[in-house]
Amino acid sequence: MLTDEFGRDVTGVRVSLTDRCNFDCVYCHNEGLGDTRGPMDPQDDEMSTDDVVRFLEVAAEFDVDSVKFTGGEPMLRQDLEEIIERTPDQMEVSLTTNGTFLPGRAPDLVDAGLERVNVSQDALDADDFAAVTKSGAYEKVLEGVDAALEAGLDPVKLNMVVFEHTAGYVPKMVDHVAENEGLQLQLIEYMPELTGKPEWNIDIQRVHDWLAEQAVEIEHREMHDRKRYWIENDDGDGRGMVEIVDPVENPTFCANCHRVRVTHEGYLKGCLNRNDDLKSMGEMTKPEIRDAYRDVVENRVPYYGEYMVQNDAGEWEINDEYVGEYAEP
Repeated sequence: MLTDEFGRDVTGVRVSLTDRCNFDCVYCHNEGLGDTRGPMDPQDDEMSTDDVVRFLEVAAEFDVDSVKFTGGEPMLRQDLEEIIERTPDQMEVSLTTNGTFLPGRAPDLVDAGLERVNVSQDALDADDFAAVTKSGAYEKVLEGVDAALEAGLDPVKLNMVVFEHTAGYVPKMVDHVAENEGLQLQLIEYMPELTGKPEWNIDIQRVHDWLAEQAVEIEHREMHDRKRYWIENDDGDGRGMVEIVDPVENPTFCANCHRVRVTHEGYLKGCLNRNDDLKSMGEMTKPEIRDAYRDVVENRVPYYGEYMVQNDAGEWEINDEYVGEYAEP
């Protein structure tokens, strides 16, 4: 296992299989890129099936024990089942998806080795959902969630980005997971750095405080110093789990990050928030992958607290010490 200079073991990888997406979510910085007619073979700018598997085999050599496949929309890759099936056995496999392609494919994904899934769902009303995602696929997403549950995926997490447009939907979403066994809710703090619209930001602490008032149990999770809130349903015979992912201006979150990320084009990066730390894996031979992987882990820097530091006025600004240290794409 490799450890960076800040004592953070790298135990997981997050692999983007494509930047294509059939949604145009208003909070996303990619805005529905590329050919989205349906699942298809890898495109020219995307890692091939063999490239992805070769990278995972190298990561397994360094004791990485989990992989999350993401996009864009990863289910726009026709080879997703093959990639999962060929993932090293030691790795727990999870997927982040908008859910529209889960109906019909969920059983095959489970047979291939998929264990967990996160489905993006920002509202429980078709019109509200369409306003955020610019998509009319609300019913298809609901079908996808049901398909994931029926296929035995556990847990099925609903990902909801919390910002000005969706904050009012949180109570209804919390009730929804409390009433439906097998569902969990992951509230993701809006990241203005990635979208450039800070006016959409909300005070995430208010969401924490409200959940604490509703919860029958609060659990502390070591990873990223997160809290889990257990909310009882109206009948008192069941409860659902709600977790907040709040990385913005949070040095503790960054200090507990144990993932390396891979872009769909085959670049490694040590931080989701940055694009100046990209490291090419060349022609994707195993020696090249090993060298790039060692290098990107060695140069990983916590975003908040190191790359971004607070000045005398308490404002976050880039620490010039780390600018320009990383490989150019």
